[in-house]
Amino acid sequence: MNQIGNTIVRGNNLDVLRGMKVGSMELIYVDPPFNTGRRQARTQMKTVRDEAGDRVGFGGRRYRTELVEGTGAGYGDRFDDFIGFLRPRMVEAYRVLSETGSLFFHIDYREVHYCKVMLDEIFTVEGKVSGRECFQNEIIWAYDYGARATKRWPAKHDNILWYTKDPMRYTFHLNDTDRIPYMAPGLVGAVKAARGKTPTDVWWHTIVSPTGKEKTGYATQKPLGVLERIVRVHSNAGETVLDFFAGSGTTGEAAAKHGRQFVMVDESAEAVEVMKKRLERYSPRLVDASPSGSVKRA
Repeated sequence: MNQIGNTIVRGNNLDVLRGMKVGSMELIYVDPPFNTGRRQARTQMKTVRDEAGDRVGFGGRRYRTELVEGTGAGYGDRFDDFIGFLRPRMVEAYRVLSETGSLFFHIDYREVHYCKVMLDEIFTVEGKVSGRECFQNEIIWAYDYGARATKRWPAKHDNILWYTKDPMRYTFHLNDTDRIPYMAPGLVGAVKAARGKTPTDVWWHTIVSPTGKEKTGYATQKPLGVLERIVRVHSNAGETVLDFFAGSGTTGEAAAKHGRQFVMVDESAEAVEVMKKRLERYSPRLVDASPSGSVKRA
């Protein structure tokens, strides 16, 4: 697939990547499965009036909660050889990344150490540069929502590894980032406090609200604000952003909102339907690279 533009591709991402031109993508963000060992799916609840229920509402009325089965798109998240699954895809990602491009790899604490070793190896060019030099940051996306562990510290963060193909020459527009409040505004003065500060490598950002307008129903959907920050700082207007574990299409929306083109790849028919609806206003081209051929070209 050599044509660049707003595109949604249904197909095996390894096959799709192998059809892309060398150096054709200026920014790549991927949020692969985390190898949690369980199926990822959105859990949806409903409340039913019940005087014997477990919740008390307005006026003392009681309700019970029920799980609604089969809601939202999901996927299996268990791999016998997780790194073996990822490596050929990340090798191809390195190949299609432009010379000044950045790759963002989103994972969690279970696998991040193994994934960093893999990426260090992939970004190493013998006799020229090491992958450790191409590694720029480990960004911690911290949030505060969900269940609480009782036998260990609750895990409330994800890890995002940032690599550049060239350790000295890459896109980084820090002045284009959003600004965040100072934790101690009284220490910096009124002017600085009003302006806010640039983010550090720890990004505090809530998850996508289960009841908010941003929610698409796709399991593991990531917040638009996190992707907008990456797109604004690490790419230029008119460049192309690739996500080959595209899921709900958050990366595509962030790219299009800020004048970038997007290429979204996912083999799930459910994911493609979610993206078609979400990104419809950006008139994406639809490409079916799946065996079934159920998505029509547009």
